[in-house]
Amino acid sequence: MWKPERRCAADRRGLLYPSDLSDAEWALVEPMIPPAKRGGRPRDVNVREVLNAIFYVLSTGCQWQALPKDLPPKSTAHYYFTLWDWDGTLERLHHALYVATREREGREASPTAAIIDSQSAKAAQRGRALDPQGFDAAKKVTGRKRQILVDTLGLLLNVVVHPADLQDRDGARLVLEQIALTE
Repeated sequence: MWKPERRCAADRRGLLYPSDLSDAEWALVEPMIPPAKRGGRPRDVNVREVLNAIFYVLSTGCQWQALPKDLPPKSTAHYYFTLWDWDGTLERLHHALYVATREREGREASPTAAIIDSQSAKAAQRGRALDPQGFDAAKKVTGRKRQILVDTLGLLLNVVVHPADLQDRDGARLVLEQIALTE
């Protein structure tokens, strides 16, 4: 249910893009961003703007080359995205915010129940070796299938994307096996 205090927290009107971090969100995220490497040239990039660029790409689905000119260059944003993916920063950031959200809602930090769903989606025609596709006979769709695992609050736990011809029971097994490996 939308309460007045939640509406204020979700208001994005003062931001340039809806995907930009508010001051309160940046205060939560900033301590989790790794500092610049020791030695060498000091970091001269605004890390908050880099995160805004990454969130812009993730929320709009645009290509890195299509970033607006007022955000950092695509090479900088993509570099930090791959660096933080490689060193686990994005995973740690997601986990910390996930736990904080569950605790704020009065729930245990670790969920005791989850919901799994699958969605088939048409895929662009590209090279089969690079972008494997399959035919989902039940939905009459050629493309990919997403297996999504969420907790009872609707927060994302895991996603697996695979060709659409894989049965739901087999895709569910993939999602659950990945969760078991990370714990």
